[in-house]
Amino acid sequence: MAKVKTNFTCTECGGISSKWAGQCPACGQWNTLVETVIESGGNRYSATPQGLAQSAPVQSLSEIEAADVPRFSTGIDEFDRVLGGGLVAGGVVLIGGDPGIGKSTLLLQALAGLSKVMEVLYVSGEESGAQIALRGKRLGIDAKNLKLQAEIQLEKILGTLAAQKPQVAVVDSIQTLYSDALTSAPGSVAQVRECAAQLTRVAKQTGTTVILVGHVTKEGALAGPRVLEHIVDTVLYFEGDTHSSFRLVRAFKNRFGAVNELGVFAMTDKGLRGVSNPSALFLSQHGNQVPGSCVMVTQEGTRPLLVEIQALVDSSHMPNARRLSVGLEQNRLAMLLAVLHRHAGIAAFDQDVFINAVGGVKITEPAADLAVLLAINSSMRNKPLPKGLVVFGEVGLAGEIRPAPRGQERLREAAKLGFSIALIPKANAPKQKIEGMTIVAVERIDEAFNRLRELT
Repeated sequence: MAKVKTNFTCTECGGISSKWAGQCPACGQWNTLVETVIESGGNRYSATPQGLAQSAPVQSLSEIEAADVPRFSTGIDEFDRVLGGGLVAGGVVLIGGDPGIGKSTLLLQALAGLSKVMEVLYVSGEESGAQIALRGKRLGIDAKNLKLQAEIQLEKILGTLAAQKPQVAVVDSIQTLYSDALTSAPGSVAQVRECAAQLTRVAKQTGTTVILVGHVTKEGALAGPRVLEHIVDTVLYFEGDTHSSFRLVRAFKNRFGAVNELGVFAMTDKGLRGVSNPSALFLSQHGNQVPGSCVMVTQEGTRPLLVEIQALVDSSHMPNARRLSVGLEQNRLAMLLAVLHRHAGIAAFDQDVFINAVGGVKITEPAADLAVLLAINSSMRNKPLPKGLVVFGEVGLAGEIRPAPRGQERLREAAKLGFSIALIPKANAPKQKIEGMTIVAVERIDEAFNRLRELT
């Protein structure tokens, strides 16, 4: 019997190696090479109902008409916000997240609303039709016009798409599909890449909007090769603790809208519900001002968001003091503590420092630097910050406070929620006075602490 020929494919970049190695020779990642069967040659696209797309003629860029992409709403405002205004005909959306966080629930709600005005199809490879019907009954949604198919074979799904011609199709999930053209198992690198490419090609040819659900790894990245993220138009990630009732949907890639857009949902007994004022979720309701708490304004896409930063500084009983950060970058915390010592004269080398962004939100922008330092100083002195204070600003290694983008929008959002004092970079100082708000503009970190002492 002839030996089956195999090679090794990287799960991160899709690179192929003839033999196994601890490190991928293409992208340098460790322990990502998995064994796959070498597929026989042949034109596998000719076996599909649509065949290959016709090649487009060469045109001058000035001759191509630039028109806005029409969108249609899903009926869920927060979902539309993350998508950049709604779904696009022929677009391919990839949604990833931890198991049980609400991906299938959100898509079932969206399809139930869309089924009232257009043809939709839900393809389930993980659950039976009875399980999905039970979930729909539990959520209390009207799904009389929602078409459902429980199938994992790609060729049958493509045949259904050709026969039904839905305007929106959901595939839950891409890791469960397999194609007869390949001999590898469902979920392998080759199958995931092939099935995603075939569905994307059909979406572009027919104008059907395809939404793919993807599994995530232990590290939180989408399982399978990174090429899965490259071929789709939009990549969305679910964030948040499964033990909490709040869910965050963040856009990491969007060819039709802004990236880093954020949608906020609350999980109820009737499914996911959009939160119109998410700033209230991330602000703790303290009866009195408490030490170690500072409110900042972060910018998530086009939305300014108020988040409470909490710090706890305690004497360390270990040779190496602990530095722990939840929701913020841990390496940046170590850098900020060095700046605090060098340029403000406040040492924390013998103190354990814990930082937390309230509500489970993850802050990636450097405009949180000033809020982190003020919260740390407040906890060390055991003295609360002034009531009604809101801050933002990036802190450099030289102790300077750099401006943050869209400073006017941040200040207006803080004023709308009743904050009366804003400690901000001097370059973000507004030219016109904001009613009900005192602006304190500073250039350096030591100046910020001096002005803060005057306010208290």
